[in-house]
Amino acid sequence: MLIKSVSGIRGIVGNGLNPEIILKFAAKFGEFISHNSTGEKKIIVGRDSRISGTALKNAVISGLLGIGIDVIDIDLTPTPTLLYNVKKLKAMGGIVITASHNTDEWNALKLVNHLGEFLSKDESEKFLSMEKDDISWSSAKNYGELETYKEAVRNHIRGVLSISRIDAELIKKKKFKIALDCVNGGASLAFQEFLNALNVEIFSIFCDASGEFKRIPEPRAENLESLAKKVKESGADAGFATDPDGDRISLVSEEGIPIGEEYTIALATKAVLSKKKGPVVVNLSTTKSVEDIAKRAGVPFYRSPVGEANVVKVMKEKNAVIGGEGNGGVINPEIQYTRDGMVAMALILQYLAEEKKPLSDIVNGLPRYKMIKEAVKMKGINEGKKLLEKIKNTNKEKNMDLRDGIRLIESDCWVHVRMSGTEPILRIIAEAPTIKKARALVDRIKNQGAK
Repeated sequence: MLIKSVSGIRGIVGNGLNPEIILKFAAKFGEFISHNSTGEKKIIVGRDSRISGTALKNAVISGLLGIGIDVIDIDLTPTPTLLYNVKKLKAMGGIVITASHNTDEWNALKLVNHLGEFLSKDESEKFLSMEKDDISWSSAKNYGELETYKEAVRNHIRGVLSISRIDAELIKKKKFKIALDCVNGGASLAFQEFLNALNVEIFSIFCDASGEFKRIPEPRAENLESLAKKVKESGADAGFATDPDGDRISLVSEEGIPIGEEYTIALATKAVLSKKKGPVVVNLSTTKSVEDIAKRAGVPFYRSPVGEANVVKVMKEKNAVIGGEGNGGVINPEIQYTRDGMVAMALILQYLAEEKKPLSDIVNGLPRYKMIKEAVKMKGINEGKKLLEKIKNTNKEKNMDLRDGIRLIESDCWVHVRMSGTEPILRIIAEAPTIKKARALVDRIKNQGAK
């Protein structure tokens, strides 16, 4: 299985995805980006901790060197760290080898432009249209050069701590205790280094960067039982959990109760708007809590189609001060236009330091809703399209947003159904004041698709 989309290329290793495909794909990206970038003729390459990561990274590097492009290898790294360093080191692009929240048999290439941002939809479509063209391999004397670079994480940490909203000295004085779960992924070492820089006492689980995922990689509340236990045992002020590439953060309260990934962006939005007013942008699948927070602060609120590049596009158009997605992703444009786990942790620690309240009290003060997320496996894209068409025709009289699948909107609830961009599944997400009402929304969509 191999999926090519705005997110890059993704597949199951040995079943559609292999070093030969990766080498050619990386080489073609190198050709593309060298003609569509103002950066220096070098590309930064990094990976998460998956067992297949080193082999695929070497294939990427070989493909790039073979067309005459210099490579800066930062190796094991969080995805946002790579994006930050593309801009910091003035590279013309980057490639990160990670399948993000997918299980360990998957891997992927995510493609980055010279701005330190994932390719936009237009850039991705342009690249994919030329991806099958022949590759212009270099002669031996024109091969690129390889540099191993060790300062990428430190660069990123310094960048996050320089955000105007962050008072590192205040956070340090609080001497927070934090339980940390990095699912043995690419953020394992970097996130510990970051928290150490803030004088945090760390109680870590699944932070050995082995690539052996000891829980389901997606940091949803139902997957954080071990972290919740660690928080209670250690008396931590909070628990932070991430996905394998470190761009998303989910929370556990000091009571050992998983709060859920949706409230990371809600809390980060509250933290930013308490000091700086401005527009807020999230995607169509994100909790209504963020919308309520923005309205209470008297600032404009916007939604975009799902996908980081889509959120970033609207953030730039509206000059947003904060944005993100309900999967635990927080985007602070002051440092970079990408979901960044370090930024999310810094904003939450800052807000905890200022409010002088337990995390549970702060979260209980946010607008709260009940959300259900389900995934229905599809045989292919066409099957998903047919189901979406059925649902659309059944709800013609309803308030619908059709920018990304179908989002049905009512006064106090909503349901969003769309095809995943990374897996052959139909995602259904519903939110309402009660779990019963959210369940009814999901069941209604399922029944409409089955007719």
